[in-house]
Amino acid sequence: MTPTLVREHLSHPGSVPPGVNPCARARDWSEIQERMLVPLYEAVYERLEVGPATRLLGLHCGSGLALLMASSRGAAVTGVDSCRELLTLARERLSPDAARGTRARASGGTDTGAGTNLVEDLPGGRAGAETPAYTLMTVFEPIGCLAGDSEGLGGLLAGALPLAARGAAVVLAGWGPPERCATSSVLRVATKLADPLRSPGSWRPARRDDLEEVAQRAGLKPDGSGRVACPFGYADVDSAVRGLLSTGLFDAAIAATDRKQVDKELAEALHPYRRADGTVWMPNVFRYLVARVP
Repeated sequence: MTPTLVREHLSHPGSVPPGVNPCARARDWSEIQERMLVPLYEAVYERLEVGPATRLLGLHCGSGLALLMASSRGAAVTGVDSCRELLTLARERLSPDAARGTRARASGGTDTGAGTNLVEDLPGGRAGAETPAYTLMTVFEPIGCLAGDSEGLGGLLAGALPLAARGAAVVLAGWGPPERCATSSVLRVATKLADPLRSPGSWRPARRDDLEEVAQRAGLKPDGSGRVACPFGYADVDSAVRGLLSTGLFDAAIAATDRKQVDKELAEALHPYRRADGTVWMPNVFRYLVARVP
């Protein structure tokens, strides 16, 4: 199948605050944090029977791990993200050599030389003969933790839904109840540090109906939901700090204070989850909603 990576121009945690190295942060996401959501990807793909008949559009695809997993099932995949550094890593991951047997090859657009196709935007108009309709769209980047993040999905979905087949599944993901997410207590550091400037984009607890509200605004019909255990495990506190910072959930805190202050307070907040061998372990539950294109 042909993985296609698309760059879109919306606000996204991939854009970093001043003083943060975007390449280093993208690498931290790819090497440390992205794998924490593998149980979510697997649960969704199993439920929706992703396979050779699937044409998947991954919105906010990050560094491409979820796309690779779908491609390994035989799906044709397209990835969309606003972060150039993450797309570079996704291109490397989805190249024929890196994919280890998944059938990734370039087709149309500009050949990146890495076995993928990288273009600037989603095709305009609607699905048709030249643009076959997608049967599945995913937004695996969890919503409902940054003020305004769910509202920000409206424009992205508005541009993507005309490319979907009638009845196609659209999957939205979000954090579970705060009391079932150990990481919630650590993320409160972001709110505490950002509050002095009342910074936009600061962390907030997830609400029960975040995903349903996004689906309703987009005109989608809910068709089931699920919860998945996604524990966050790290080799040590330093890896945990780097991984959590790569999510973008602490950007407002960094802008309001500075990177060293955020690193220090985040490391302190992680101590209750540090085990005797130095590893860090935080149980979490994530939600997903399956909605249908009418």
